[in-house]
Amino acid sequence: MTLNNGTTSPDPAAGAARTPGYAGTLAAACGAVFVAQVANALPASLNGLFQQDLNTHGSQLTWITAAFMIAVVCFEFTFGVLGDLFGRRRLVLAGTALVAVGSTVAALAPTVQVLWLGAALNGLGAGAMFPGSLTALTAAARGPRQRAHAVAVWSGFLSAGAAVSPLLGGVFAGIGSWRGSFWVLAALALISMVVTAVLASESRAPEGRRLDVAGQVTFALGLVLVLYGAVEGPESGWTTLPVLLSLCLGAVFLAAFVVVELGADSPIFDLRLFRNRAFAVSSAAAVIGMLAFLGACFATSMWLGPVQHQDPLRVALPFLLLQGPAFLLIPVVSRLLHRVAPARLLTSGFVLMTVGCLLCARLDVTDPGLGAFLVPALLIGAGFALTVSSVTAVALGSVPPHLAGMASATTNMLRDLGFALGPVVVGAVALSTAGSAFAADLSGTALPAADAAAAQEVAAAGGPIAVNSLPAGVPGSAARDLALDALGSGFSTAFLVCAGAGAVAAALTAFGMAGVRAGGPAGDEVPPSGRDGRADPAVGIARP
Repeated sequence: MTLNNGTTSPDPAAGAARTPGYAGTLAAACGAVFVAQVANALPASLNGLFQQDLNTHGSQLTWITAAFMIAVVCFEFTFGVLGDLFGRRRLVLAGTALVAVGSTVAALAPTVQVLWLGAALNGLGAGAMFPGSLTALTAAARGPRQRAHAVAVWSGFLSAGAAVSPLLGGVFAGIGSWRGSFWVLAALALISMVVTAVLASESRAPEGRRLDVAGQVTFALGLVLVLYGAVEGPESGWTTLPVLLSLCLGAVFLAAFVVVELGADSPIFDLRLFRNRAFAVSSAAAVIGMLAFLGACFATSMWLGPVQHQDPLRVALPFLLLQGPAFLLIPVVSRLLHRVAPARLLTSGFVLMTVGCLLCARLDVTDPGLGAFLVPALLIGAGFALTVSSVTAVALGSVPPHLAGMASATTNMLRDLGFALGPVVVGAVALSTAGSAFAADLSGTALPAADAAAAQEVAAAGGPIAVNSLPAGVPGSAARDLALDALGSGFSTAFLVCAGAGAVAAALTAFGMAGVRAGGPAGDEVPPSGRDGRADPAVGIARP
């Protein structure tokens, strides 16, 4: 998920590229971000069907969600530069085309590996559409009031896409197949392309913008390798050679990324922003807090889908409460941001998310009713609504005005990093815990030796989630209750981890930002971007 409240500098180049057409650009940008967010959230209600139709195990399901978010996080900075250099409308068109292709690949996927490819292509497309649509929109807006209205409407369609997507997936999966959901997404992407091509105005701002190839390569490789190790560790074993190598090499590449960025003339990730305490604290809270939110969403999807095997439409219903408040409460949060310190909103939101996750951790995996999800899902959704805009407000209010665009871009990337980490951390914790619990329970069970041996063999290949999905009468199916209990224990532990992350984020904002004024103390102020000490003319441009 991306949200950017940066502004576009009124430089002559951008103005020359601009054509009158705010209403058309608004319609195109909102349609584009809606499609991008539908692509992001669509798998939430379909994980159970993926598991049944493609015979997947736990980490393979994690990769469907992770492949999308990793693609967004790895390349959104570079996409922002490309939009400034070559045109934001062109960037949105290219991203929408990628989503159409990725959705087609996913709809035709014969294996889960091809589905990963489709998800990654969708993530690349969304990574271009998020920054491209918003910067095109802010470039077309005239004045602060119209720009604020544009960002609010854009944010609303982003939240609406997240709320509607699981429901859309559930409806079409219920009347046909999960593949039909991706065909609908491909059609929506094509419609969005036409709307963008016809209605959106073009804008660009190339001054001071350069590609940071070394930074992009080291960051992408480091992040992918570390997350690969985290996803595969629970099932392959944390001490296996591929997992250890990926974790170690990933750490090396990420360290190289820091070195590269410290010496870059035009860094994609300006580390000097973190000299400002308020910005550093809010950024850390964004990563940890968004990990808690999307981790809870992923755990809910897995709990109801592959674990309880509920109908996709029923799986989608809690997501209306998880994602809907961010859309419905936009007017309320906008007013609160003018009346209440954003740090207090952040703390309150993270506390609500923590309480919701704690309630989820007490759910009974043998109870298929959705009633128990209502209160915790609503608390998590309301907490997310309070934090998603406040994070950007804190970031922008804590740095000098000439660094507002870069601060917003950095906050976006860190928030999306939290979104990417959520499913990875939840999957690792839940599947590791479930695997250990199932092995212990199976060794002490009174099942016949043949059934126990068959269940152990299935678990060795696909984990407890594979045993839980065995049809009745198949060798090993007698251990399904043990697998269900183990999975319930694993995902309950994962909800506790999400609650812990939410509590840490709340503590960071409550105590770490105490006494910090907007803009930060003079000693915390970040110098202008550019190694020669001069102000970078591009830092006021909205970035991904």
